[in-house]
This record gives sequence, C-alpha cells and structure tokens, in this order.
Amino acid sequence: MISAGDFKKGITVEIDGNIFTIVDFQHVKPGKGSAFVRTKIKNVLTGAVVERTFSPSDKMVKAHIETKEMQYLYNDGELYYFMDNETFEQLPLGYAKVEEALPFILENTDVQIKFYKGDAFSVSPPNFVVLEVTETEPGVKGDTASNTTKPATLETGFTLNVPLFVNIGEKIRIDTRTGEYMERA
Repeated sequence: MISAGDFKKGITVEIDGNIFTIVDFQHVKPGKGSAFVRTKIKNVLTGAVVERTFSPSDKMVKAHIETKEMQYLYNDGELYYFMDNETFEQLPLGYAKVEEALPFILENTDVQIKFYKGDAFSVSPPNFVVLEVTETEPGVKGDTASNTTKPATLETGFTLNVPLFVNIGEKIRIDTRTGEYMERA
C-alpha cells in the first residue's frame, strides 16, 4: 500500500481496478480547508492521461510491473514478434502495444517490454538508436555554420529534422524519448 502523500513520478498504482502511472503530482495546501494532492495519472493499458485529486491519506495498492529485455524479430502484417533473450520464447503483440516504439526499432533490436500480471502492455525502444537516413534534400558545402534544419526520413519511415549537412546514406543517432537528432554516428 502507498498513500497519496508519498506519490513520486513513475510509481505505478492500482485505482478502481485499473493500473496507472504517476506522470505528475503536486502537493497543495490551500489557506482554507485541508491539503490535497493534485495528480496527472496515465492508464498503462489504454494510455489515457487523467487529472485527479486525492487526500494525502488516501491509500492505494502499489502495482508491480515486470520489465523484460526482448529482441524484436519481425512482423507478419498483423502481429509483431519479440523473443525473450533468456528463454527464446516468442511473444506476439498487436500494433496498439508497439505503436510508439516502431519508428525507432529495426529487426533484431533489443527493447524493454513491461508486463502486469503476465500481460504485456508497453514496448520501449533503447534511449538512443542509430538509424540510416533514406531520404532528405542534398546538403550544400558551407551549410554547417547556420542553425537551420531540414526534414529527413529514416529507414524505419520516421521523419525528423536534421542539420543541413546530413545526407542520404549517413547514420545518425536519435534520442527516442524526444524523437530528436543527436549527432552523426
């Protein structure tokens, strides 16, 4: 059990039979009346973010989330297959569960999959990935001094803004948490 007064970002709790992750919280002590905790919580299964207030003494069950490192193998058009690196068992997942990770993963990429009571609900790519640029406007000599960017499409189909000196065929490092260009690899 955890009380609302002990909330921290990233804690996973069970509320009304659903599992939520604390996205943001704020302890509020108004001049009149009792204190309360204002939170933004994200349903881990549906992805919906809800704002809710709690009394600091409200108690909730802390949900235990299991995380496994697995390797993305392939997709057959409907399902995406991942292999457990220890047991070599394959896990098929639907598009809705892997949607956020797809722009950053290629076949044979290791990812983190989160489980609650044996059901996978989230796929997270590594924080930084190296991908090849497949489509962008050609760079021009001398374009390195300005701080301007151009759109580029990567081998996964993801599009982001890159500096003008990046060309087709180059490999770049991307921060998957923000989807931004970091550097040439």
